[in-house]
Amino acid sequence: MAVRIKLPGGTLKVKVYRELRGRERERRVPVMKVGSLYFVWWSNSQQGKPQDSRH
Repeated sequence: MAVRIKLPGGTLKVKVYRELRGRERERRVPVMKVGSLYFVWWSNSQQGKPQDSRH
């Protein structure tokens, strides 16, 4: 289960690898690994953007 911490300017999420989304695994958003936990930063401006459609 991911932990979400709302902060001014965005959301800090703490996850394990299997919970990471594609953009997080590809490091298209800031990600830091500490042990087996991944700290992911989603700024408010990134959260509203649609993902790339790769057809």
